[in-house]
Amino acid sequence: MVTDPQSPNPDVPSAGGGLPVIQYWAEKTLSPQGPKIWQVLNHKSACLSCAWGTGGQKGGFMNEDGEILQRCMKSVEAIAAELMPPAQFHERYTLSELQQLSSMECDRLGRLSVPLVRRAGSDRYERISWEEALDLAAAAFREKRPHEIASYSSGRSSNEAAFLLQLMIRALGSNNLADCSDLCHAPSTVGLKHMFGSGTSMVSLDSLKHADCVVLIGSNAPANHPRLMNELIQLRDRGGKVIIINPMIEVGLVKFGSPAFPIKSLLSGGSDISSMYLQPIPGSDVAVFVGLQKSLIEQNLVPWEYLTAHTDGWEAVVQHAKNISWDAITTTCGLSKEELDFTARTIGQANGTVFAWAMGVTQQANGVDNIWAIANTALLTGNCGKLGGGTMPIRGHSNVQGFGSMGVAAQLQDTLRESLETLLKRPLNREPGYDTRALIEAAEAGTVRTLLCLGGNLYAANPDLRQAKRALGNIDTVVYLATKPNLGHFHGLACQNTLLLPVYNRFENPHKTTAESGNNFVRLNDEGKTHLEDADLMAEVTFLGELAYRIHGDRPIDWRNLQDPRYVRQLIGQTIPGYEKMSAIDATQQEFTISGRILTSPTFGTPNGKAQMMPTPLPDLSMPTPQELGISDSVQGIMLALGTGRSYSQHNTVVYRDGDKYRGMPHRNCIVMNPVDAKQGGFRAGDRVTVQGNAGQLDQVEVVYGAIRQGAAMMFYPEVNAIFAAPVDPRCGTPAFKRVPVMVYTKP
Repeated sequence: MVTDPQSPNPDVPSAGGGLPVIQYWAEKTLSPQGPKIWQVLNHKSACLSCAWGTGGQKGGFMNEDGEILQRCMKSVEAIAAELMPPAQFHERYTLSELQQLSSMECDRLGRLSVPLVRRAGSDRYERISWEEALDLAAAAFREKRPHEIASYSSGRSSNEAAFLLQLMIRALGSNNLADCSDLCHAPSTVGLKHMFGSGTSMVSLDSLKHADCVVLIGSNAPANHPRLMNELIQLRDRGGKVIIINPMIEVGLVKFGSPAFPIKSLLSGGSDISSMYLQPIPGSDVAVFVGLQKSLIEQNLVPWEYLTAHTDGWEAVVQHAKNISWDAITTTCGLSKEELDFTARTIGQANGTVFAWAMGVTQQANGVDNIWAIANTALLTGNCGKLGGGTMPIRGHSNVQGFGSMGVAAQLQDTLRESLETLLKRPLNREPGYDTRALIEAAEAGTVRTLLCLGGNLYAANPDLRQAKRALGNIDTVVYLATKPNLGHFHGLACQNTLLLPVYNRFENPHKTTAESGNNFVRLNDEGKTHLEDADLMAEVTFLGELAYRIHGDRPIDWRNLQDPRYVRQLIGQTIPGYEKMSAIDATQQEFTISGRILTSPTFGTPNGKAQMMPTPLPDLSMPTPQELGISDSVQGIMLALGTGRSYSQHNTVVYRDGDKYRGMPHRNCIVMNPVDAKQGGFRAGDRVTVQGNAGQLDQVEVVYGAIRQGAAMMFYPEVNAIFAAPVDPRCGTPAFKRVPVMVYTKP
């Protein structure tokens, strides 16, 4: 347990957030673009960035509890990028030239403003009419069999577009509805759904405010969910504890300066965040939490009456923890028994503990086991189904959870399937479809012939970018709906027609839309207006409704009516469990919390109302040899467990600025290493090395010292995706981005 976490890198600041955030706000909001940025910040719509959620009908700066100053730098970055002038790359550059760009350079090309097509054999995009684009897309879907069509989606879009997308694809007889969540929080959905009957957070923002302990696992919230830091600051102010579990010390998780609290936090050098900081071996979360369970049992901190009354399977979980030796636990996770005992005692003696996690937990080969191990620990302390306690996955995209609620998933839940069958007046296909990794595999095998991408960056979000490029190149027609160009639009090219079609973003849609936060709150977004003059944009629901009409006609429903989001919301209210209030939202303007998900009493959504506990085996964390990575015996270096990560100025695959000042990384081609590992490999800070995985290598990578656990390393996603093919958890399809075996060495 680290009691005084400090970085060995002198370039790392003493706190996260702070005055650099204010400097960035000033730079953007005082620029010529500034008045428009302020207008959007105050627009009544949900924040474009993470799923923590703010905005909507209470105003752009206000969350669902009415707290003000709830915008962050990520909001400004996202808004500023959407307010760029129209892109003209199709007139200026060939695709060969565009493929040389970085993610940041792609984003800075500007806004998509006219529909484009890249035809077979061409090295350019060219302008196309919406009529021809719709004809090409409709023909591509009509001419293919159900298993040959698929979609991929991102959480930046609306609930209405998500509902329409899945309805159109399922009406074609396909369940191939891949989604960006397959690559990140699918283990949370699968694991929590099995245990509690709901795959989302059981903790509302109000409930979090009643906790006196938060365990935050595998998250860099200061960079990816900055407004969560406000809640942790307030928890510490009321005497609560924050336990961080992360192989890397992130400065913002130690101390964070929040602009929401200018006197006590921003101007005082930052607020203390972590009460204790544990740095386990990457991928060892199960061992950490089984160790906590074992310690809770030994310290007599388990509420046995609660387990008996509200859970099934607790006996097997308890026996499993008792049977595993302390030596096996500590060897696997790299933490001492004393550290685990102290942490268990802190959790066990708290009045209410919230267990929160992000992709450091889920992007592992045993991601579902990790979720079960965390949830078992929450149950063993009586922290599920109470105010101030529970499980809380911290999701990324601002509406990624809404897509899941709308039925965008490879496997349709029975309740929703029955409702959709009533709506479509026909039975639906019961066979599971392709998740994202299965979609890439199927496309590489030549099975997928037509693909519609509603936002996102399917190419760059995947591991093994060469495979992703090959796979997308095998598809006859790929349709991209997007607001800005990204790497996938230049590398993920179909063999016949690639359509790149510009759509309105959330704050400029000509009609109202809705979005769902990670804490199950549904926001209503007002209409807006685009800044792009003479642009030829189309709303996503307009495109999808017209495409569905051209594919299906007017039966069994009038698909063109679905171009009206108000009608779509009526259907959502009738078919989506927990969304009954959606039917009246246009009349009432009342945003709402989805029913049946936030739990303040221990009655769960399982058939018998009890949580279903699951024993979790310790993971095998053995590393391959350098020879298994194709590296000669003569090469001298060091094997490390690499975790991919995003920079402070990045959202998913979109990079807004180079480098990361909070990790002391001057640019994107860096590897953060423990100084002991660097010395063992024969490197020093600033040296240039080669990093090799099982699918390729990156050269001239700069070594940066960091407060990261010995044996671990970190590099930026999506660039490092090029060098590895990751194993997936077969229960959810999520790749192991956070434990990638690599060899680091210097070329002669």
